[in-house]
Amino acid sequence: MLVNGQWAKDFHPVQATDEEGGFVRQGSVFRDWISVDGSSGFKAEPGRYHLYVGLICPWASRTLMARTLKGLESVISVSVVNPRLGKKVWRFGGFPGATDDTVNGVEYVYQLYQKANPQYTGQITIPVLWDTHRETIVNNESADIVRMLNRGFGALADDRFDLYPQALAADIDAVNERLYEPFNNGVYRAGFATTQSAYDAAVSDVFTSLDYIEDRLASSDYLVGDQLTESDIRAFVTLVRFDAAYYSLFKTNLRPLRDYPQTCAYMQRIYDLPGIAETVSIDHIKAGYYSIEALNPTGIVPVGPAGLFA
Repeated sequence: MLVNGQWAKDFHPVQATDEEGGFVRQGSVFRDWISVDGSSGFKAEPGRYHLYVGLICPWASRTLMARTLKGLESVISVSVVNPRLGKKVWRFGGFPGATDDTVNGVEYVYQLYQKANPQYTGQITIPVLWDTHRETIVNNESADIVRMLNRGFGALADDRFDLYPQALAADIDAVNERLYEPFNNGVYRAGFATTQSAYDAAVSDVFTSLDYIEDRLASSDYLVGDQLTESDIRAFVTLVRFDAAYYSLFKTNLRPLRDYPQTCAYMQRIYDLPGIAETVSIDHIKAGYYSIEALNPTGIVPVGPAGLFA
C-alpha cells in the first residue's frame, strides 16, 4: 500500500473489514475515459494505450477478454504480471507467461501509481490502463475499461460483439448487480472472512448465485438475451477460477461446479470462442491464489483439479 506516494504497508489480502468481520473491497481511484473524438482528454488511437493485467486476477481478466472479443490486440498492447503475490503485490517477470514492463520499465505495478500520482494513497490493483502519450493511468476500474473497449475505440474495434447493447442495457445492469456482491465479490467475502457469521453469509450468497446462473442458462445460452454480453464476461472469470482456487482455498466447497451442468457447458462455450483460451491460465490462477500467505502459509500449490481447463 502507498501512503502519500511512499510504500507504507506490505500486501495483505484483507483490505478492510466491516462490523461483522466481513471483507470490504477498496474502490477504484482512476476513472478517466477514452473516447473516439478525444473530447474526454484521452483519444482512441492505435498504439497509444497499454493494459497491465494479471492472469490470476478475475477483474483484470475481464479487460483482457474484452480486448480479445473486440479485436483490439493490435491496438492496445499488454503486460502480464507475475501471479505470485509478494509483499509489494504485483511484480513483472519471473514466472512462465509473465512479461516485463516494456512501456515504463518498472519492476512493480505500484511504481506506475507513483508515476501517475506522486502523492497517491491506497491499494495497488490491476487492471491498469495506461496512456503512453500523457504517461499516466487512464483507469483502474475493470467495469469502466470493459465498456471503454466495447465502445470507446470506434472503428478500431471489431463490431462482431457488442458487449453492452442499448436494447439490453437495463437487463445487463440488473444481472451485473445481482452477481457482483453475492458472487464475483462473494467468493472473496468467503475466503477473507474473519468471523464464522461473515463466512456463512458469503458462502450462502455464492451458492444461491450459482443456482441463479444455472437456472438462467436452462433456457438460454447466455445470461442476457441470446448473445454474449459483459454479464457473461463477469460470470466467466469467477466461474473459471472456482474449482481451481475458490472451492478449496476460499472454502466455497458446498458443491463443485460439476454439479451445475448448464453452467459447465456455458463455461466451455465461452472458453471455445476465438482467443479466449489465451486469456485463461490455470497455472497462473493456482500459483497466484496459493501464494497468499495468510491463507496458505506453506505455499504448497495443489496438483488438481483434473478436467475442465486444468
